[in-house]
Amino acid sequence: MAGFGDRSFGQREMHKAVCSECKKDCEVPFKPNKDKPVYCRDCYQKHKKF
Repeated sequence: MAGFGDRSFGQREMHKAVCSECKKDCEVPFKPNKDKPVYCRDCYQKHKKF
């Protein structure tokens, strides 16, 4: 497929992070940015807008 570069649609690369709310170690499918909060799966569910 043209236009997708070398992006793989299989396993995502996971990055280690610390949840901004509960301070637990977690992994996220993006490279964390110090300017934005990162939430673990449980805390993300609490912050997710419906």
